Amino acid sequence: MSSLLSQSSSLIAFVRVVEAGSFSAAARSVGTTPSAISKSISRLEKKLNVTLFRRSTRTLGLTPDGYLFFERVAPLLRALEDSEDAIRPTGTVRGHLRVSMPSELGRLLLPRIGSSFLAEHPEVDIDLNLLDHHVDLISEGYDVIFRVGSLGDSNLRARTLARMDMALVASPDFLQARGQPATVDDLRDLPFVRYQLSGRTLPILFENGETLLPKGRIGLDSGFGLRTAAIDGMGVAYLMRCIVQQDLNEGRLVQLLEKHALPALELHAVHAFGSNTPIRVKLFTDFVQKQVQQLSRSGVA
Repeated sequence: MSSLLSQSSSLIAFVRVVEAGSFSAAARSVGTTPSAISKSISRLEKKLNVTLFRRSTRTLGLTPDGYLFFERVAPLLRALEDSEDAIRPTGTVRGHLRVSMPSELGRLLLPRIGSSFLAEHPEVDIDLNLLDHHVDLISEGYDVIFRVGSLGDSNLRARTLARMDMALVASPDFLQARGQPATVDDLRDLPFVRYQLSGRTLPILFENGETLLPKGRIGLDSGFGLRTAAIDGMGVAYLMRCIVQQDLNEGRLVQLLEKHALPALELHAVHAFGSNTPIRVKLFTDFVQKQVQQLSRSGVA
């Protein structure tokens, strides 16, 4: 690898092409030309004596050798960027962020991310993946992930950002056809749009200790799907209250069993940087915490 250090610009070009998906996009990200990027990649391939990319007029993809090389090189470059970032004053934060958060939480925060966070930090780029299922933070290359509920045992660094109120909701048409439940037992007789994690339907726990295993013909793995299905009258849904508050305000959904309290679930930010968290990760996590707490307090989505 030491002989490759002299090829640092080519290594950066290679990683940027993979991340951006094209020579032209990579050139824009580093402030050069596609021709210069292409020449850097060619020099690197000659140095390694391998072909890193499959090139055609329409597509650009990694060869098996290219994939293996990227898996080794990309973490090293990110570590160098993070080391520089960790000692840089917060006012000059820059860099690339890979983030994963629940789909409906992302729907609420995306306008604020664009109008506030990115506007305030013009040298930060974000890849935002709106996923409800569990992801592997390290192997999938995320800088920080946001998750609601129990995290289980982990050696990763977790920070609790907020407690999210939960709600059981259904559409007015659904309730008109099926009736308004008055007890948890009444609720058991209603079809749900079930939240599934890794193919398993998760139970609902009430603060008084009662549990309910939702039953219904439709299982979904995202808050986006659950909310849409509930609005369309397909069943009862169990969701974070903040993501359905506007639907409740405007009559698209109705909250059920309001006197039967549901425990709030914790929203966590999880990363693998230990105590040397890059400034860009700290600032984005602080931003998400502030926005979510505002949403929870205001009840406005």
